[in-house]
Amino acid sequence: MIRPTPPRLTAIAAVVTSLLLGLTACGGADASSASKLAADAALPDRVPEGTVLRLGLPPIEVALKTSGLIDEVKGYEIEWANISGGPKSIEAFRADALDASYVADIPPLFATWTDTPVKIVAVTENPDPLANPIYELGIAPKSKVTTLQDLKGKKIAYSPGQAQGALVLKTLEAAGLSQKDVELVEIQSVDDTFSNALASNQVDVAPLGGPQLTSYLAKYGRDGATSIRTGIRDDATLVYGPEKTFEDAGKAAAFKDFLGLWVKAEKWIDEHPDEWIKAYYVDHEGLTFEDGRAVFETSGQTIIPENWDGFIKRQQETADILAKEQNHPELDVTELYDRRYEKVIAEAVKDGQ
Repeated sequence: MIRPTPPRLTAIAAVVTSLLLGLTACGGADASSASKLAADAALPDRVPEGTVLRLGLPPIEVALKTSGLIDEVKGYEIEWANISGGPKSIEAFRADALDASYVADIPPLFATWTDTPVKIVAVTENPDPLANPIYELGIAPKSKVTTLQDLKGKKIAYSPGQAQGALVLKTLEAAGLSQKDVELVEIQSVDDTFSNALASNQVDVAPLGGPQLTSYLAKYGRDGATSIRTGIRDDATLVYGPEKTFEDAGKAAAFKDFLGLWVKAEKWIDEHPDEWIKAYYVDHEGLTFEDGRAVFETSGQTIIPENWDGFIKRQQETADILAKEQNHPELDVTELYDRRYEKVIAEAVKDGQ
């Protein structure tokens, strides 16, 4: 069932639109004069003067700046945007305001289904995904849900174009339920929208992850708020951007260098957990150090696979489920990957070992 857009979401959209207009004004001019790079051409090494990468990668921004690795950026500039997640990143791509962003595996599918061509250029996974899920099902204070079977008849927050929406569909399938057995309340998961819907008992269930889950339970646990795990693997995260980013020879060359720094940043996070927790989860996300450590020790840890075959296979399975349950065209996800960067990342991982 589709609900009217809450006023909070309208306000958020206005803020995002203002941000996008500012980003477009300061970062989009260099692309128009760049030479076009064929999809099968070798990635260039030379970065033209004046090249700018506009990146919505908040965790990597924090890691690079905290570690000092940001000083290794040479020959190009980075304009950072506090943008991540599917809806915001796709809106930014369409506004020509962003070159790449961090998301789960669903937004590239919806970008493609809504005529926004994108490419995936980096992927990460959790070292123990079933033991350390990114999302759990947050339960409203007045709702009685302790097992997946209890979802029958409940109102569930549902964001079709985000990872949370795919997780809901997979969870229903695992519980032997269909969309007809529950009431799907369509809400975009932006900032605290899911938490607020739960806290006000507008919905019974909503997928929450990381700082959102920790904050929700801390605020409303005394009122009866709880969470349960789905048992579904949900650890896929990736870096993607508009196709034209990687057709721009200058940006493609800069991104080749940047992904080497991205690998170093991920390694720094692994080797400096306390510094990372303080800089990102405490200072950036507003959690206590103890809550930040709890998030990091579960869904916050990542590994960088040197080969993408397994990742692509799992994303294809997700795309097939969404095509079936949401009436989308079938999609061959291999076409979304720019595997030139797979080799770049694999070499960077080996160099850092």
